[in-house]
Amino acid sequence: MIKQFLMNLMLSFIWVALTGSMYYSNFLFGFLLGFAILWIMNKNEADQRYFYRVPKTVSFILFFLWEMIVANVQVAYDVITPKFFIKPAIVKYPMDAKTDLEINLLSTFISLTPGTLILDVSEDKKTLFIHVMYMKSKEQFVSTLKNNVERRLLELLR
Repeated sequence: MIKQFLMNLMLSFIWVALTGSMYYSNFLFGFLLGFAILWIMNKNEADQRYFYRVPKTVSFILFFLWEMIVANVQVAYDVITPKFFIKPAIVKYPMDAKTDLEINLLSTFISLTPGTLILDVSEDKKTLFIHVMYMKSKEQFVSTLKNNVERRLLELLR
């Protein structure tokens, strides 16, 4: 999988060198073109993980950016209005993540979103304690986090 990624990057840089245009959009186009070429060339290969993970990675990044924008707007709106909408709570979140890498990435992505902060990980590494600024329903928060962020992240890592 790493070999395919490095080959894809190399094809992207070759595309940029051949076109002579050093723009992000040109590099991205070269990356997509290289991805398509590698996908066509490796259709009969047994290991197709790279070709499933790249679209999932892009989808996760776009999803996470959207969540960041929504959370930033919510916090900014609360700051500029005279009435506070803050309803803080501490949530006990049961994780499906097992390895240290999965737990670390999950907690990092949760903490990067404005209005949430990881307080602690339980000793058995099965529970996260999360401080939330805008709590409407703990069950809804846990369900949303589990079905959106954690599920998508674990699909990438496993």
